[in-house]
Amino acid sequence: MTVRIGVVMDPIATINPKKDSTLAMMLAATRRDWSVFVITLDGLHVADGKLKLRGCEIRIDTSMTDWSHAPAWYELGPEEICTPNEFNALLMRKDPPFNMEYIYATYLLEMAEAAGTPVLNKPGSIRDANEKIFALRFPQCCPPHLVSRDPGLLRAFHTEHEDVIYKPLDGMGGMSIFRAAPGDSNLSVIIETLTDGGQRQIMAQRYIPEIVDGDTRILLIDGEPVSYGLARIPLAGESRGNLAAGGTGVTRRLNERDHWICQQIGPTLKERGLYFVGIDVIGDYLTEINVTCPTCIREIDAQKDLDIAGDYLDFITETLL
Repeated sequence: MTVRIGVVMDPIATINPKKDSTLAMMLAATRRDWSVFVITLDGLHVADGKLKLRGCEIRIDTSMTDWSHAPAWYELGPEEICTPNEFNALLMRKDPPFNMEYIYATYLLEMAEAAGTPVLNKPGSIRDANEKIFALRFPQCCPPHLVSRDPGLLRAFHTEHEDVIYKPLDGMGGMSIFRAAPGDSNLSVIIETLTDGGQRQIMAQRYIPEIVDGDTRILLIDGEPVSYGLARIPLAGESRGNLAAGGTGVTRRLNERDHWICQQIGPTLKERGLYFVGIDVIGDYLTEINVTCPTCIREIDAQKDLDIAGDYLDFITETLL
């Protein structure tokens, strides 16, 4: 039997083939002779109460060795309209922003689940697990923190902890993250800007000095961690390790504390159908749980000769198909 998977993602022409983790999954599928069908959000639609999926079969050149210069690495077939039961599984790999369009997509993909097609990650769990707030379900793993829109509470948190990171609850790639150091004269304007004058909830976390050694992305497959994480080391003078903010990625083997954090959260991830997750760890602390479109497969694979996407497809094959 030929396995056919549908991948809900950004337009294929917009991705960076050197770094994209969704491409890693599609490459692993292609090497197994699986059929891969790509779908963008505008290809999800409901007619007569039934979900339809409009997209194209994709053929990928698996012989490519230099993805930095890959002008013709894929070929798309003719556009088709399919039903969920024409796929063995659907992968939800659309990048944030996590806005209402993203939420609508999770509602539609739940219709695929209802029709009997597994969707990874589970759409309802993606919708419910805000990547900043979800981590706070495990306070034993997190640094001191506050979620509030109250400027007085946010300033009081800074008074208590002196060195604080403030960030929006819906950000990605290190965007709009501010550090307010002791005596920072910009504290009020940071809070006013992020909360939109007290109208929007934000997160405050005590600054973790170990950020200089990297913000480590740890990938988990069905609640179990990959043995190496990617420490994203900030540029000099930066407090953000995100690769999108200029950080440098260096792999490191997980330590005892990393494994303990994964043990704390793993059962909840499994229970919620969050099959492929990326957590962020700074020093001894969990800072985020990324469930929408976790990245860093390619970087870890390249440095440690792993096949993380292949391991993920093994899990899908053994557990869901």
